[in-house]
Amino acid sequence: MKSLTGKVSLGAGSMYFMYLAFVSKVFAGPADADIQVSESDLGFEIPTFGELLSAMIKFFFVVAGLAALFYLLWGALSWITSGGDAEAVGAARGKIVAALVGVVLIIAVLAIVWSIEQIIFSGAVCLGLSCPVTLPNLLKPVP
Repeated sequence: MKSLTGKVSLGAGSMYFMYLAFVSKVFAGPADADIQVSESDLGFEIPTFGELLSAMIKFFFVVAGLAALFYLLWGALSWITSGGDAEAVGAARGKIVAALVGVVLIIAVLAIVWSIEQIIFSGAVCLGLSCPVTLPNLLKPVP
């Protein structure tokens, strides 16, 4: 049985490499081709890297908030279904406290980062919450 398995995997592997050899030639483009995309053809503006990074940072905070909310609801449901058992109530209380601490930390981080962006740096350095990520150039280009 082992020899049959080895032959099957050898045959499948060689067929895969033959497939790659033929497909790569079909999809290969000329080396000197310059691909340009017009934003009017796309129907939307292509975001910059700073805007993309800002969206990812905001998405992270939204996911963190939703996770804290669901953990809070899970703790509440555990408390309701504990049936008066002291251990189950204690575990549910722990979940609720952990969720509330998470919410407080999320709000504190948002407030600190917004303060750094708007009050300390006056929008010159943005970390992605109130404006797209921008960091000033540390080195000036040589003319």
